[in-house]
Amino acid sequence: MERVLGLDVGDRRIGVAVSDPLGLTAQPVETYWRVGYGPDVRHFLALCEQYGTRSVVCGLPRNMSGTQGGQADKVFAFAEQLEQAGLSVQYEDERLTTVLAENALLEADMSRDGRKKKVDMVAATLILQSWLDRQHASETAADAEPAEDAADVMEFEDENGEVVRFSVVADLRQDGKRYLLMSETEEGGETFFLEETEDERGKCSYRTVEDDALIEALYADYLRQCEEG
Repeated sequence: MERVLGLDVGDRRIGVAVSDPLGLTAQPVETYWRVGYGPDVRHFLALCEQYGTRSVVCGLPRNMSGTQGGQADKVFAFAEQLEQAGLSVQYEDERLTTVLAENALLEADMSRDGRKKKVDMVAATLILQSWLDRQHASETAADAEPAEDAADVMEFEDENGEVVRFSVVADLRQDGKRYLLMSETEEGGETFFLEETEDERGKCSYRTVEDDALIEALYADYLRQCEEG
């Protein structure tokens, strides 16, 4: 299986991770300090050659609402340079990855300077691991029986009335409540959490989780499950 580079693209630094040869886990590589499009692209072409790959996953910054801001445009611009150089680029939702990376380094009792040097690299590892997990979830769903596939997919209507399909990436429990981590089946699509509730008639329903602190806690729980699994 071809290995994949994961990138956390910032204005000054780019965190780098790479998948293992089996495509199961993401491993940190380095934090690269940007120089300019030309030198930056040449650096990543050399890294891809070193790891025998032409595939790159870039973290795509989104607001908590799922909308894309100005930083996403900068990622797209850099990714376009990589594509023009012959690399294949895909995207993964990177909401909260920097926060989770900071928390992981704080738990490791790392100094402020040490965190600054490693946070982008750790964030890239989280981005790539999330992408790898989604690929495996998709492959597992594809191999499952049709009835099981249907249980792992939900359909919602967007603001234009068009049906959008989401897969259930994880089933989580916190404080006696059930939450589902959802991922749009389209490549690079939106991810979000749903909370299972009951309406006034006792019928099961779902609502989107909007609380940032709860979203962060659920993402951390999901990453712990990935590490343990």
